[in-house]
Amino acid sequence: MSGINKAILLVAGLALAACSDARWDDTNSGSGGAALGAGGSLADPSSPAYFREAIGDRVLFLIDQSSLTPEAQGILAGQARWLTANPDYIVTIEGHADEQGTREYNLALGARRANAAREYLLSQGVAGHRIQVVSYGKERPIEICSDESCYAKNRRAVTVLAGGAVS
Repeated sequence: MSGINKAILLVAGLALAACSDARWDDTNSGSGGAALGAGGSLADPSSPAYFREAIGDRVLFLIDQSSLTPEAQGILAGQARWLTANPDYIVTIEGHADEQGTREYNLALGARRANAAREYLLSQGVAGHRIQVVSYGKERPIEICSDESCYAKNRRAVTVLAGGAVS
């Protein structure tokens, strides 16, 4: 391959990379998140769309915290009621952090956040075998800027539904 062809490929690759958006869309996360994200309607209380929009699929945390706020507890209580009424769904709770701090610290903080949400769902009667947790730390921000308004949205735990028979 000639030097000119290599340069053209490099420029084309850089142009494509410049068009990408590094923000993470939680509706596409987890196993089955993308397929279930579009499923059902808000009028159907057993649909994933209803869960995501009417119940709420995420809870937010304060800076450097993994304890649940009263608002987060209310959302998780609604999730627990929905999961009890819809036993064919399992969930993965994804823990996230803002960009501040090291990768290792934020992975641990994301894990504590996901586990706090898991423990709350367990306390509300959701069976443990239906709940998995994963931490993404600061690797999947939904907002990118060095400002508190972005940081606040990234400090979260997201409950991602997966359908199918639960054994």
